[in-house]
Amino acid sequence: MDISQGGYGTVRLDQTVNAHALQKIMVWAHDMDTWAGEDAMKALMGSWQFWALASAGFAALTAIFGKIGVSQINSDFATLIRTAIILVVIAVIVWATGQAQPLDSVPGKTYVFLALSGLATGGSWICYYRALKMGDAARVATIDKLSVVLVAIFAAIFLKEQLSWLNWLGVCLIGAGAVLVAYKV
Repeated sequence: MDISQGGYGTVRLDQTVNAHALQKIMVWAHDMDTWAGEDAMKALMGSWQFWALASAGFAALTAIFGKIGVSQINSDFATLIRTAIILVVIAVIVWATGQAQPLDSVPGKTYVFLALSGLATGGSWICYYRALKMGDAARVATIDKLSVVLVAIFAAIFLKEQLSWLNWLGVCLIGAGAVLVAYKV
């Protein structure tokens, strides 16, 4: 698959990336940024698709880094360390961007659901790190992504969100794909 154009040569995704290929990608990306301009970048940064893809990329790194990080310590202790780091990073982001707000301005219902979300996140992370300690990262992360299927089902039931038949087909394919990846031959 070609990802460059013009006079910079061609970088193929099926090739081993070396320093020269990386330089070509950087030149291509710089030229695309110059060509696209600041308005296109703002539009990209303002789209939910961009942030969802970024989330997927960070989630993939979470599995790899987590598998290595949990190899020599207890999985619950690894979760504690990860949580402390996340707390510090988010606090810095909120403070640096001026997004903090008075605690009494947050509605009670918001606190209840954020607390429930936090408990669910904690449960997910504890289970995830324990699974990473015992299993292959590729299989654990894939099974973990069955949450996509569960979110679609829960959103339809509890939030009354509606998906088309094509969307439901995609949800089913995600579920089937997760089962196939997790199946050890």
